[in-house]
Amino acid sequence: MNPDQYTVVIDGKPKGPYSLVELADLSIRPNTFIRKPGMDDYKEAHAIVELRELLGFSYQKTAPQYFAAFDLRLLASVIDHFLIFVVYCIIILVSFIAIESKDQRMMAFLVPFPLIFLIKLIYGSFAESSKRQATIGKRLVNIKVTDLEGSRVSFGRSLARNFSKIISVIPAFFGYFYSFLNKKNQCWHDIAAETLVIKERLI
Repeated sequence: MNPDQYTVVIDGKPKGPYSLVELADLSIRPNTFIRKPGMDDYKEAHAIVELRELLGFSYQKTAPQYFAAFDLRLLASVIDHFLIFVVYCIIILVSFIAIESKDQRMMAFLVPFPLIFLIKLIYGSFAESSKRQATIGKRLVNIKVTDLEGSRVSFGRSLARNFSKIISVIPAFFGYFYSFLNKKNQCWHDIAAETLVIKERLI
């Protein structure tokens, strides 16, 4: 498919494809939803660089409106912990080559076990402040971490957010369940770090 062909939502229905030149003849507004090959979802016209240049739009920064529910966030976390645990087990099993005693093998497996949570903290902080704004688990369920305006967060803020999860865990995980009471589905650590976990709008 030609990468310069665009699908435009007109009167609530996708129409096209149109070339970039043909778009200039349509009544495209800054908030018109448009999609082209390679895009995961539709975006508003003002959010697409070549359309801003063609139609003279300016980028309009808007707050996110589509927030990730608790079930998606939980699934993403389970996936991340599972992947890290698998890598951890592989490393431990390889180390067993040099360990013959059964007791020593058991200690080699259990003693470093808390490192899983430390690795998750560091990995999550880097991944959620990266260009993709998400860990592997979050990417698989199509959600990402942003600031309150939907922009990418710095590593420092991402680290603060992940470290603050302790305040969501300590009171019997109530800090996580609080997301059911929050209009933006924020947990306590999201509120502390002034972040959101959002999903893309699907049309």
